Amino acid sequence: MNGIFRNGKLNAASLTRRSFIVSAAAGSAALALSGRTAFAQSGDTLKVGFISPRTGPLGGFGETDGYVLDLARKALANGLQAGGKSWKVEILDQDTQSDPSRAGQLAKELINNQAIDLMLAVSTPETINPVADACEAAGIPCLSTVMPWEAWYFGRGAKPGAPSPFKWTYHFGFGVEEFHKAYVSQWSLIETNKKVGVMYPNDADGNAIRAHLAPALAKSGFTIVDPGAYETGTTDFSAQIALFRQEGVEIFNSFPIPPDFAAFWRQAAQQGLTQQIKICQVAKTGLFPSDIEALGDLGLNIGSAAYWHKAFPYKSTLTGVSGTELADGYETASGKQWTQQLGASLALLDAGFDALKASDDVKSKEAVAKAISTLKTTTIAGKVDFTSGPVANVSAGPIIGTQWVKAEGSKFPLDYVVTENATDPNVPVGAKLTAYNG
Repeated sequence: MNGIFRNGKLNAASLTRRSFIVSAAAGSAALALSGRTAFAQSGDTLKVGFISPRTGPLGGFGETDGYVLDLARKALANGLQAGGKSWKVEILDQDTQSDPSRAGQLAKELINNQAIDLMLAVSTPETINPVADACEAAGIPCLSTVMPWEAWYFGRGAKPGAPSPFKWTYHFGFGVEEFHKAYVSQWSLIETNKKVGVMYPNDADGNAIRAHLAPALAKSGFTIVDPGAYETGTTDFSAQIALFRQEGVEIFNSFPIPPDFAAFWRQAAQQGLTQQIKICQVAKTGLFPSDIEALGDLGLNIGSAAYWHKAFPYKSTLTGVSGTELADGYETASGKQWTQQLGASLALLDAGFDALKASDDVKSKEAVAKAISTLKTTTIAGKVDFTSGPVANVSAGPIIGTQWVKAEGSKFPLDYVVTENATDPNVPVGAKLTAYNG
């Protein structure tokens, strides 16, 4: 399909074949009508790239993107009002297949072959950093979210205390400070010996967390037991498990990809480590129901952190939906449980199109980049404000303490509950943290 339904086939996972065909046909009809009316005078089109991992080890981050993009396209079916004109919009979405090299190549293809006006990239350094680097090199405005901003900023060559080297690329969302606040808040809810076994991989996330989060946690009174960086794809964690058992750690924290954590946690159970753990706090994995369900009983009471939750009290500026409406709509359309990525991906679209609407000239790359640099808005995931730092090109955002518990009265086996809200008190706490072996 062409136009705004260019990659519509990727939405089939959340629609029946029949309903998808009907939806696409209706959308095409709406587009044809709008083409005869709102766009008849200008004939102008805005092209927005959207790159995310939908398949591969990081596929959980992109699982809901088809549904979110469908909402966005429907909201934009009659065009985008900007600069006193109505613009037809094409969202050109691409799947990185969890491959950083492919992410960079896809970005270059959208830049060189599709002449996009704005790039949106979402979820993990493996996706965002190569896309941002391609945009920075080509002079294309790029907005991204869902990775620690330090891994985006310093991981791409910025230096502490020095001016930002980036003119075209911008990122919003959580950073080490937000993780620190959330973890200290969460870990104070249960009495422990404050010994934290950490497993930080040798990648952009892990290196940023080790350099910035671990020292902050130590200053807050936690003893960090770090066996050193491990390589992604490691299959034997016996040495790390032995060290954690020897040191008597009662808190475990890691930032792995899902397959690595699954391998580690099963071995931890077999070798007796899980029996001494009171808080298992994971990030990057454990974010989605599928990650936890795959662990069986070992997944119950694992602590997580949410960059979005359906309890967030905000609405989408692009589509108008609330958190509950977004989650319920996805479950009805897909038959699957809602995930926090729904709100994060929609927040990226909210912020991106808010920037376009605020631009003096949406066809000027410089004007769009300037509009992002001064953007102040409230997306479905909360505030985005590029005028307040913490560094140039970055807007910090919340990360909320959560936990996976056994669901009651639900067709899904797990419930994802909010247990603390230090980084955004507007988000209501819904449950008391339970010890992992509680």
